[in-house]
Amino acid sequence: MRALHTSDWHVGKRIGRYDRTAEYRDVIAEVADIADTEAVDIVLHSGDLFDRPVPPIESMNIAFSGLVRLTDSGRRPVVVIAGNHDSGAFFEALAPFLRTQNVHLVGEIKRPDAGGVLDIETPAGRAVVSCFPFLREGRAFHVWDAVEEHYKKYADRLRGISEAYSSYAGELAGTDAVQFLVAHFLVGGAKVHGHGAQRGERSLHMGEAYAATSEAIPPGPQYVALGHIHAPQMVPGAKVPAEYAGSLLELDFGEAGEQKRVVIVDVEPGIPAATTSIPLHSGRRLVRAKGEWQDLLVRDDIRDTYVDLAVETAGPDPGLADRARGEFEFLVNVRAEYPRAEAESSARLGKTLDELYGIYYEELEGVSAPPELLKTFRTVMEEAGYASS
Repeated sequence: MRALHTSDWHVGKRIGRYDRTAEYRDVIAEVADIADTEAVDIVLHSGDLFDRPVPPIESMNIAFSGLVRLTDSGRRPVVVIAGNHDSGAFFEALAPFLRTQNVHLVGEIKRPDAGGVLDIETPAGRAVVSCFPFLREGRAFHVWDAVEEHYKKYADRLRGISEAYSSYAGELAGTDAVQFLVAHFLVGGAKVHGHGAQRGERSLHMGEAYAATSEAIPPGPQYVALGHIHAPQMVPGAKVPAEYAGSLLELDFGEAGEQKRVVIVDVEPGIPAATTSIPLHSGRRLVRAKGEWQDLLVRDDIRDTYVDLAVETAGPDPGLADRARGEFEFLVNVRAEYPRAEAESSARLGKTLDELYGIYYEELEGVSAPPELLKTFRTVMEEAGYASS
């Protein structure tokens, strides 16, 4: 049997002010073409189909039409679990309708004998797929527990669920079915590359309290398809073949330069899988660039990419933002970088939040913040209960 593992599509996510609808359509079509070319029998999607729990209509159209396209007119089953960015309830509501297209959505963690483990017929035989959507910490422990108990209980809960699935799936599979585990969680030790910039993973769900040990990867499945980490990699410490497929596009500048991919999985009943990475080429690349203005102007590698610019200057440059926007078509961020005197930092002491915001805006844009913007900022502060005295 041959499977395709993909993950973390985050359909609907923008980069700065730029809509990426066309890029999502192109890269999902590329994944479908790979599935056809590689004669895949089943597709495993390990979560974060969308970037928001209630996605816009256009995002739903892109994602669901892409999943149906992956079925190859219903011939090939597609299994999708909910990640931390998805709404499990939304998945469950739509599941009966998409099942008619051979797309199997699993939004909530279920008992193995009540929908948590699927027995699916593929062109190459039976696949028993354990489906482990994202487990929110509130379902694993009480909020008044000590932090160290949070980690212990969450990790123990993940391991217990995985073991229950593995045990049930092994009995169900017998000797003639392939076993997969599709899950969305963080295994401690997995590498989250960042280059010092924000990444597409939600930081709230990336801390120690959300980390599992490698013991959460049970020995039963022939392959474990994991989602949540956007940097493609093998799962550290796993006793069976287990990989993070990674995100579909470079989602933030912390992912700039990562080669995105899908994983092709070749497997037979009772034998560990063999995996192959297939690189993806669709989507505009992201580049972080730093240097003096004249040097940046002659760089060809940042002309057709989403770019984050750090311009080295002698001091504040009021016209920098306007010049950069006029010069670079896909500019996302720009800032002036120059030596800041110690007195400049101390001058901020005692400033109110709205005054500090005005200083930040001027440094970012090179001009003073418009009065109406500062007024709006103060209004938001007041509504949030942080009004300056």
